Amino acid sequence: MSNNKHLFKELLTGPQSFGFETLALEIFRFQAQENAVYRKYLQYLGIDPEAVFTLEKIPFLPIEFFKTQEVKTGKFEAETIFKSSGTTQQERSRHFVADLHFYLQNAERIFEQFYGKLTDFVFLALLPSYLEQGESSLVAMVDHFIKRSKQQEQGFFLNQFEELKNAIDNAQKTGKKVMLFGVTYALLDLAENMGNSDFANVIIMETGGMKGRRREMIREELHAILKAAFKVENIHSEYGMTELLSQAYSSGNGIFQAPKTMKILLRDLNDPFEINPNLRSGGMNVIDLANIDSCAFIETKDIGKLHPDGTFEVLGRFDNSDIRGCNLLVS
Repeated sequence: MSNNKHLFKELLTGPQSFGFETLALEIFRFQAQENAVYRKYLQYLGIDPEAVFTLEKIPFLPIEFFKTQEVKTGKFEAETIFKSSGTTQQERSRHFVADLHFYLQNAERIFEQFYGKLTDFVFLALLPSYLEQGESSLVAMVDHFIKRSKQQEQGFFLNQFEELKNAIDNAQKTGKKVMLFGVTYALLDLAENMGNSDFANVIIMETGGMKGRRREMIREELHAILKAAFKVENIHSEYGMTELLSQAYSSGNGIFQAPKTMKILLRDLNDPFEINPNLRSGGMNVIDLANIDSCAFIETKDIGKLHPDGTFEVLGRFDNSDIRGCNLLVS
C-alpha cells in the first residue's frame, strides 16, 4: 500500500475532520495516476487531471467497468473479492478489496454514526439470495455487526420463518434494540407468514432487491405492506452496493443520509458528462472516499433526487440496466 493510500485511510477512519472536496480532489488525482483502468478511461475522454478543480468536473467511471475489469488503484493481491448478486444470465460485478478490515471498520463507523453502538443491538438477517450466492459485501458487513454486538442469538436465516420469529421474540427480551436486515422479497415472504407476531419494537432494515422473485412495486406500496404486517411506524433502508464500500441509511420514507465518506452528485439524464449542482433529480454519481483501493468516483445506474439539506432519494433505475441488489424501487 502506498503512503498516499495509508494517509487517506487514516484521515477517513481517524477522529479528525477533513474537507470533503479537498480530499476528494486529492484522491481523484492519485487514482488518475495509479488506477490503470481509470487512467485509460480519462485518457480516452481527453481529460487532464491537473485541470480538474471542482467535484463537478471529475469524470465518473461507469459502474459496468466492475463487471469486466479489475478496478484497482495500485498493485495488490486482493484480501477478498466482493461480488454482486445476479441471475445466472448476468455477469456479476467484482470489487477487489485490498483491506477487509478497513471496509468493516468504515461500515461500523457509519452505522454507529446513525444508529449508535453495535453492542446496543441484536442483529438478525434475512438475506437468502446473498447467502446462497456468496461473496457478498452486505453479508460480510452484517456478520461483522453480529460478532461485534457479542450477541448470543443466531444471526442469519434463510427461509426459516418460525425460527426467525422465535429469535426476534427472544431478542426483544434481552432489553437491547433489535434490527432485522432483510432483502425486499424475503421481507414480503416473512410478512405473509407473520401469524400473530408483533415486531413493533424491531427496526426493519430493508436492503432492496426483488431478484425477479416478485413484481416490482413503488416504495409507498411496499412500505405500507411491511408497516402493516410488522406493526412498525417506519421501514428503514440501506443504500449500498458491491461497487461501494460506504453505506447510506434511511430511517423512513426513503430519505437517505450519506455518511462523511460519501457524496451524491446528479448528472443530466441525457448527457452523462453534464453534472449540475442545481439539478434536483437525475442520474446518480457517487463519490465514495472509502473506495481508495478501487475507484472513488462511480457513475451508477440509479436515478435519484437531491434535497437542499444533502439527503437524497432513489427514484428508480435506467431502463437498460440490469436488476441489481441495491434499491430498485420507483417512488
